[in-house]
Amino acid sequence: MPKEFKLYDLRVTVVSIEGRSVCGLQVGDYFEVKESSKLYIPTGKHFCIYALSAVLPLLPAKQRQLEENDWLERDVLVACPDPDERCIMRIDRIRKRTLNSDELT
Repeated sequence: MPKEFKLYDLRVTVVSIEGRSVCGLQVGDYFEVKESSKLYIPTGKHFCIYALSAVLPLLPAKQRQLEENDWLERDVLVACPDPDERCIMRIDRIRKRTLNSDELT
């Protein structure tokens, strides 16, 4: 019997940089997480590993539908840990996908 469940694919986009961009990110830069765990960065682009480290712990929760009043369901903004940059990223759900748990670890 298939063990299906649903997850959202996500896009994390830089929405503002209030300081100086030491790592080279610009407003509009993004990455996507698809099919549970696949990270996609547009060709020719990069994403700072420190900004990624700030958002990474929130991604599994944002991939799931949570209770309406859960703060993780409502909140979508994440700040990079570098205080000189003050880079703000937004997590958006871009597609709901049906997966099979037998095909994943």
